[in-house]
Amino acid sequence: MDDSPKAGLAGALADGRTARVTPEEALALHAEGRPGKLEIRLTKPLITARDLSLAYSPGVAEPCLHIHRDPKLAYDYTAKGNFVAVISNGTAVLGLGNLGALASKPVMEGKVALFKRFADVDGIDLCLDTEDADEFVNAVRFLGPSFGGINLEDIKAPECFVIEQRLREVMDIPVFHDDQHGTAIVAAAGLINAAHLTGRDLAETRLVINGAGSAAIACAELLRAMGMRPENIIMCDTKGVLWRGRTEGMNQWKSAHAVETRARTLSQALEGADVFFGLSVKGAVTQEMVRAMADRPIIFAMANPDPEITPEEARAARPDCIVATGRSDYPNQVNNVLGFPFIFRGALDVRASTINDAMKIAAARALALLAREDVPEEVGSAGAGKSLRFGPEYIIPNAFDPRLISRVPVAVAKAAIDSGVARRPIPDLQRYARSLAGRLDPTANALELITERVRANPKTVVFAEGEEEKVIRAAIAFQQAGYGTPVLVGREDRIQATTRALGLPLPEGIVIRNARLSDSNRRYAEFLYRRQQRHGFLFRDCQRLVNQDRNVFAACMVATGDADALVTGVTRSYSVALEGITTVIDPVPGSVMFGLTLLLARVSGTVVVADTAIHERPDAATLAEIATQSAAAARRLGHEPRVAFLSFSTFGDPKGSIPGSIREAVKLLDERQVDFEYDGEMAADVALNPALRAHLYPFCRLTGPANVLVMPGLHAAHILTKAVPHLTSGTAIGPLLMGLSKPVQIVPVDAGVGQLLDMACLAAHAASAR
Repeated sequence: MDDSPKAGLAGALADGRTARVTPEEALALHAEGRPGKLEIRLTKPLITARDLSLAYSPGVAEPCLHIHRDPKLAYDYTAKGNFVAVISNGTAVLGLGNLGALASKPVMEGKVALFKRFADVDGIDLCLDTEDADEFVNAVRFLGPSFGGINLEDIKAPECFVIEQRLREVMDIPVFHDDQHGTAIVAAAGLINAAHLTGRDLAETRLVINGAGSAAIACAELLRAMGMRPENIIMCDTKGVLWRGRTEGMNQWKSAHAVETRARTLSQALEGADVFFGLSVKGAVTQEMVRAMADRPIIFAMANPDPEITPEEARAARPDCIVATGRSDYPNQVNNVLGFPFIFRGALDVRASTINDAMKIAAARALALLAREDVPEEVGSAGAGKSLRFGPEYIIPNAFDPRLISRVPVAVAKAAIDSGVARRPIPDLQRYARSLAGRLDPTANALELITERVRANPKTVVFAEGEEEKVIRAAIAFQQAGYGTPVLVGREDRIQATTRALGLPLPEGIVIRNARLSDSNRRYAEFLYRRQQRHGFLFRDCQRLVNQDRNVFAACMVATGDADALVTGVTRSYSVALEGITTVIDPVPGSVMFGLTLLLARVSGTVVVADTAIHERPDAATLAEIATQSAAAARRLGHEPRVAFLSFSTFGDPKGSIPGSIREAVKLLDERQVDFEYDGEMAADVALNPALRAHLYPFCRLTGPANVLVMPGLHAAHILTKAVPHLTSGTAIGPLLMGLSKPVQIVPVDAGVGQLLDMACLAAHAASAR
């Protein structure tokens, strides 16, 4: 059996505290809508009889004949070149043990999703119902024509070694067991940087590895390939040191790493050691062991869910140490997602016949070098209250660094070319890097970084409609996600009764505020009266609003500094909720208040749409300001804004009254000399289709598809943003309320728990940014 729980992302997913999800939430995600996490999407239109004739019979015969004559053409005429099989028999599922093939399927679907999410690699999960290595190899070896690569997953040791080696021998496509090599590559990257910071030469560095399973052995083999001397690597299993001559509990893979040493225990092996790699169990290392290590020791405690020794314990014993773990809530996470998607991306793009040591080393070095570069602001500010900068607490890149896609695959591709395993060398690697940078929509990374920043700087967020079931669920999820302190506005007995009925005990730390009974009412009423006394409000009007209108009460909490942000909307329409809030909170001086919606489409990526909430027919000045603020929001999401002012008319054809205000807005932006692309008026298809523009409107200023759509009126904005998610299976986030002086978000009345949680997180992030 494999002694070492999986390090990195998979281990984090097995750790409820690190991942901060409840069993109920996880089950709900997998069950709601279409069950599971995957579906097949067509890449060609199959609508008419002609479409079917081209895609299937008789048209499909032509590519079949071409591939028969030249097998390499399969990469041109099929999905093979971007298609990976994720294959398991479920004998080592996460840290859960042998659950069997069927129970491994959620993990395999998740791995396919990560391939797509991080590197735009398509995949399919295949779960084989056998524990026999021969049967497994025979089942997989004949799948080569369908796939560009094979990712083996969650197979116990020692069978995993046999299976991978035999498949590599008989298949001419990359075969990669991520549990072994993914952990090894990311750990090696961290070790390169830790050795650099402590002035060590890898060849002379003494390493002790606790755990002798697949990941541990892969770490040892990769570090040997990188120049570490075999005699300087001592490996331990549950019975102690693998020493030359030992017979108990040994096999051929462990024997290959046995060394001449007098050490028989982990404690003895660590005396004077430079580096510790833990791929074993919680608590395997004591502070006494750490004190016995060499100066400036390097400790990679990668067991999940709990490390062999915590960073706090290690630093208490040796303040000069550098520590990495497999957990996301500590610095220096050894996370497999930094490796496998990008390694396969590079290997597939050069049509590599295998993934060799040169490619693994190139990936590790690329990761190490990326960590030494200046960290982009959007990534750097995600640190736990600190900026990320190369040093003892930042030796491994953040998993959501947008530069990973253009760095690691290029290094892997180059190594494949240089080592002679690339069947399609890429002549211009710089151009290849640029093409990679454009493959992924940066919005997903930006939103994930937002959640990291909120966890690093938790805030107090008021949930104004605190008696509603889904609001209570969202508040609990907010706290469990580590975003901060939720405040439920409502009657405590009603809230407690609802939680009892749900079977969800209200966690400690969630605050309940009854608007009618609050001891802050007088203060809030006086605050509101000072604001509204010259606008027709009597003091008793303000008292009534504070006592009876939860949105007004919640807004007063935020306005007076008793809370950081506010979320509301599930019991009242957007306009009614906004009216109550703006009674208390003003817009930002000199800006426009409007709604901004993110449309996340599967094919075209993210499009920002505005105004989707406030202005029925915005005038020219309002349109110009909406465009400017929306462009800034797009930049914060990682997009270079290309703003299109939409209309039924394209550059004066046909004529009408609405386009006039749009043309005036364009002139205002011309006068301001703004630093983003914009043009209009234009129809939606012209905005989104550069080829159409180039043909009919070559004078248009936009250099690519518009990613910010400024709508001519609220009616058009609502039609677009409400219809698109249902017609395209895309996702809409928003409308996000922009331009208010305090962080407030109003959700649609039909918002679910997930949408409430997202909006609360975004409101908390806005509070952090102020």
